[in-house]
This record gives sequence, C-alpha cells and structure tokens, in this order.
Amino acid sequence: MVEIEFGWFVNQVMANPVLLVTVFLTLGVIFVNGWTDAPNAIATCVATRAMGPQSAVLMSAVFNFLGVLVMTLINSTVAMTIKNMVNFNGNTDEAIVALCAALFAIIIWAVTAWYFGIPTSESHALIAGLSGAAIALHNGFDGINGSEWVKVLYGLVLSTFLGFMSGYVITKLLVFICRKMDRRRTTGFFKGAQIGGAAAMSFMHGAQDGQKFMGVLILGIFLVNGSDTTGDVILPIWMMLLCSIVMAIGTSVGGYKIIKAVGMDMVKLEVYQGFAADIAAASCLLLSSLFGIPVSTTHTKTTAIMGVGATKRLSAVNFSVVKDMVLTWILTFPGCGIIGYLMAKLFVAIL
Repeated sequence: MVEIEFGWFVNQVMANPVLLVTVFLTLGVIFVNGWTDAPNAIATCVATRAMGPQSAVLMSAVFNFLGVLVMTLINSTVAMTIKNMVNFNGNTDEAIVALCAALFAIIIWAVTAWYFGIPTSESHALIAGLSGAAIALHNGFDGINGSEWVKVLYGLVLSTFLGFMSGYVITKLLVFICRKMDRRRTTGFFKGAQIGGAAAMSFMHGAQDGQKFMGVLILGIFLVNGSDTTGDVILPIWMMLLCSIVMAIGTSVGGYKIIKAVGMDMVKLEVYQGFAADIAAASCLLLSSLFGIPVSTTHTKTTAIMGVGATKRLSAVNFSVVKDMVLTWILTFPGCGIIGYLMAKLFVAIL
C-alpha cells in the first residue's frame, strides 16, 4: 500500500510546475463543485427553513468529509473509476494533458451553468472532458474504454429513475403512516428529521463526488511522476480534509443560487416532503457507492424532488425549471467533450 504524506506532496508541487497546475485546476473544480453540486445536499432543508444557510453549509462540510472517510474504508472503487474511462497506453505526458484539459472544461462549463442558476454534474463533466481530450490526442476513439462508459450510463439511468421513484414512494408512505396524526406534531418531528436527511445527503455527496476528485488529484500526482496507475494507494486524511474545506468554501460563496433553483423554484416543498426527498436521494447514492457505480448527486437529488412533487400532481412541478436542468444535463456530455477536445489540442500546441 502506498501512502502519500503531506510534506512529500508539498515538495512535489513546489518542484514540478505541471503538478502545480494540475493541483490548482483540481482544487478549482472542487471549489466549483461546492458552488454547483454540493448545495443540492442542503437545498431542501434550507428551502423549508429547517436550517439556516450558514449552519447548513457547516454541517455539509463535516458530513462531506465523513462521507469520503467512511466510504473510502468500505469501498474506494468510485475514487478510481474515473481514471479507467480512457486509456493512454502508458503515455503519461498525454494523460496529464488530457486531465488538465478536462479539469479546465469542467470549470468553464460549471461556472457558466452556475451563472444561470442551473445545477450541473461535475462527474459527467469530468468524464466528458477526459473523453474529448482522449479523442483529440488519439485523433479517434481508440483511447475510450467502452466498458467503463457503460457504468456511467448505468449510473445515469439509476440516478434518474430510481431517484424519481424513491421520492414518490417514500412520500406516499409517509402520508399513509401519518394520516391520523396531529399535523403540528408531525411537522415539528420532520423539521428535525430533515436536518438528519440533509446530513445523510452531504455524507453521500462526499462518498461519491469527494472520492472522485480525490482520485483525480492522486492520478495527477502519479502521472507527473511517470506512472499511469495509482496502484494500492491509501487516500490520506489530509487530502480528505482539504477537499471538504475547499468544497465548503465554494458552497458558502455561491451555493445559494442552486439552493434556490433546486429547493424553491422547482417544487414548493413542505417539511415532510423535503425529508422524503433527502432520504430517497441518500438511499440511492448509498446503493450506488456500495456497488462502485459513479452517479450524479445532482441528478439523484433533483429527480427525487420531482418524484416528491408528483405525489401532489404533475402540475406541482415547475417544468420550465426542470426543462432548463435537463437540457443542461444532456448538453454536458457534448459540451464538455468539445471543450476538453479543444483544450487538449491547445495544450499540445503550446507545449
């Protein structure tokens, strides 16, 4: 097992400009993830006023870290899935160019979407950017691993349909269980329970997205040192803390636009419905993480909220907001793929 010590990492960054750029871009993507993706975890509890925004961000940071820590000990497959998406046949110079191009593509895409208040999936943006860069460097599809892309498609279907159905079923179940209870008493209970639901969502966000971007950071370190495999590397605690802190800063700086779009504009939620959406999405993410399937926390949470809204009536869902989100999701693959392709060509020309 390989352990990456903090002092050694700092020396590597200071001694190697390429690694410095890679680390800077990776932390930039994690920061943007805090803007555009992490707020999904706390959107409903803030929207229903179960928690204030600042308290929710702090709680989210703590449970993102715990999610990375605990799920890494159980199953670190998600952290290493991204590197298997493309194959550079041992050419680490090509691979590091592709990685930087993909990270740059994510930042451009995510910031643009954030400006319009639309949540994006940095996981899918990373996969698309890497694939676009691989196509640019190979002048074809030779560098794309189709078997790994199948996992992404499985995750896309899972996060969409399972998220929606879980939200719908759990809400119906709660209504049935609480049908004869005092509404004021149940509202008080669900207000507290929703904080737990938001914590669970933050935990699972760390388990999914936190792992992925730690995997990217570790891959960058190995590529710069001439190795295209990360081997049996131990994900260090200091790196988990660093990723969690950077993500929390991103959420606190620009996350409210996404909280508003997901938690307020798409469906008007009551407290018990917010709890149902959180539990539904967290359950889907847990299932995916245990099986090592990379899924989008954005897709899972937003489709769970749609499922909750559909229990009232379909008109309760603001489909103009949904349309913008779905269009952005669809365009992420070609959009980030093209940006990754162009940035890879540009980096090769410069270098």
